[in-house]
Amino acid sequence: MSGEVIVVGVFAALLAGISKGGFGSGASFAGAAILALFASPGVALGIMLPILMLIDIATLRPYWRQWGGLEVTMLILGGVPGIALGVVFYSVADADLLRLLIGGIALIFVLWQTVLRAGLLRRGHRPFPGWIGMLAGLVAGFTSFVSHAGGPPAAVYLLSRGLDKTRYQATTVLMFFVFNIVKAVPYGMLGLFTRDTLMTDLILAPFALLGAWIGVRAHRIMPERVFFLVTYILLSVTGTKLIWDALM
Repeated sequence: MSGEVIVVGVFAALLAGISKGGFGSGASFAGAAILALFASPGVALGIMLPILMLIDIATLRPYWRQWGGLEVTMLILGGVPGIALGVVFYSVADADLLRLLIGGIALIFVLWQTVLRAGLLRRGHRPFPGWIGMLAGLVAGFTSFVSHAGGPPAAVYLLSRGLDKTRYQATTVLMFFVFNIVKAVPYGMLGLFTRDTLMTDLILAPFALLGAWIGVRAHRIMPERVFFLVTYILLSVTGTKLIWDALM
């Protein structure tokens, strides 16, 4: 693996660790997108999945049993079929329209939350129902498989549920822990894991763990209002990047 891939991979691993460790995975998908600028998309996906799985293991214990039971169940029930769709359509489907749709939804949701918090519009405190969670999980599972970009659809659902910051974070940790285990088998069957990608993962692993450590501690000390502000910013960045990828 080239030196520039290693250097960019260090940044990607740190970013993924911090995002998944403390901020609901909002920007963790960007690592694969950044790596794809220096390697083929398949190689980028193959490098990032073991890194994401390592971060999942490192962050599961600090948030153990603090997740929202209904929310994580609905997302996983929808996500597993979504991953299956990703397997079926990986080599033939054009995901650009889906990226454009998810990116648009993410940005519209942030705008909606901004309007509500500014008091420009009143609403009833009615969270999205469970079936919306399954739909969000379906889209999250598919986009997670094809680009590690499952965060935005899950965030749109979870942010509507009114969870506190730790329950929100724990729910994303468990959801992606399950998603990534399920994804590993078809990734292997599709040949996305190679000797080079796994050797690169060994080099990047300490940086991923460092990022996760930083993320968990930032989550614990950050006020709830600031946490959700950061989450909305990350969601905005994620949505913008998805739209950019689709259009380019």
